[in-house]
Amino acid sequence: MQTSSTTDRDTGAPQAPPLRLSRTFHARRETVFKAWSSAEHVKRWFSPEIYTAPEARVDMREGGPFEICMRAPDGVEHWSRGTFVEVTPHSRLVIDFHTTDAAGAPLFRAYTEVDFSDVLGGTRMDVVQTYIFADPARAAPMVAGASEGWRTTLDKLPAEVTRMQGGSGVETRSVVHAIFHLERTYDAPVARVWRALTDEAAKQQWFGGAPGDWEPLERHMDVRPGGHERLKGRWDGGLTTTFDATYHDVVANERLVYSYEMHLDDKKISVSLATMQLKARGGKTTLMVTEQGAFLDGYDDAGSREQGTSQMLDALGASLRN
Repeated sequence: MQTSSTTDRDTGAPQAPPLRLSRTFHARRETVFKAWSSAEHVKRWFSPEIYTAPEARVDMREGGPFEICMRAPDGVEHWSRGTFVEVTPHSRLVIDFHTTDAAGAPLFRAYTEVDFSDVLGGTRMDVVQTYIFADPARAAPMVAGASEGWRTTLDKLPAEVTRMQGGSGVETRSVVHAIFHLERTYDAPVARVWRALTDEAAKQQWFGGAPGDWEPLERHMDVRPGGHERLKGRWDGGLTTTFDATYHDVVANERLVYSYEMHLDDKKISVSLATMQLKARGGKTTLMVTEQGAFLDGYDDAGSREQGTSQMLDALGASLRN
C-alpha cells in the first residue's frame, strides 16, 4: 500500500490513502454480521495469519468497545482498541480504532466502515479503512502493512462463519427439517424457461456464485431420470461448496423432481428433495419451486437456503431477458 500523505480536511492531520477490501461469504448477512458481535466470535478470526487473539472486549452498540489483543508467535501482544460509532443491524458497522505505542502515545486513527449486502449465493462484505496520523514517522510503516494484515485476517473469517452455521467444528448429531415454496413468473415461453433449467450452457448463465466472488471448479449435468448434476466452486474466502443432484422425474416443459446433497468443503450439510413445476400463462411462464430439506449435524440454515434459491430464481429471470 502506498503511504503518500493527503490532508484530513477536518483535523489537518496527514493521512494515508484509504484501504478498500471486499469479500463474499456463502452465508446470510445476519450470520456474517454476527461474527463481529461478540468476543467469542472475534477471537477466532480477527487477527493476521500467524497471530492469535487470546483476549477481546466487544459490546456491539454505539459507544461500545471493540478491543482485541493480538499475540505474535514470539509472545509479544498488540492491542487494537476501537469504539463502535455506528451499528445498523445486518447492514453496516463503523468502528473508530485508535492505535498507540506502549507508553500510550497516539500513533494513528483507523476509521473503519464495514458494509454488508446480499449477492448471488451469499453476502458481500466491503471494508473501507481511513487513516489519520498523529505521528506520521512511526505510523506510516505500520499502515503500509495494513493491506496484508487485513487480507490474512479476512482469510480466517469464512471458517468462523461456517462454524457458526454448524458446518465445521460441530460434533453433534442432529437433523432439522425445513420446507419452502417459491414462485416466479417470467416473460418468456415455457420452452425457453425449460431450456434454462435443463441445458448446461444455459443454466451456467444463472446457476452459481457471482462472477469475481466465486470460481467454478467442476460443472456437468445430465437431465434425465437417473441422471446426475454436479456443481462445485470456490468462494474468494477459500470455502468450497458442492451441489450433487440426482434427477428422479423429468417431464419436458412441465416438471422436474430431483434430490441433492450440499457440502461445505468436505462436510455434508444437507439432503433435499426439490420439485420444479412450469405453467404456461399466455406467452409467460410461472415457475413453482418447492423444496424439503434435512439439515444435518448442527448446520444452522436459518433461512439461508430459501434466500439463496430466491436469488437464483431472480438470476434466472435476468438470464431470460438477455
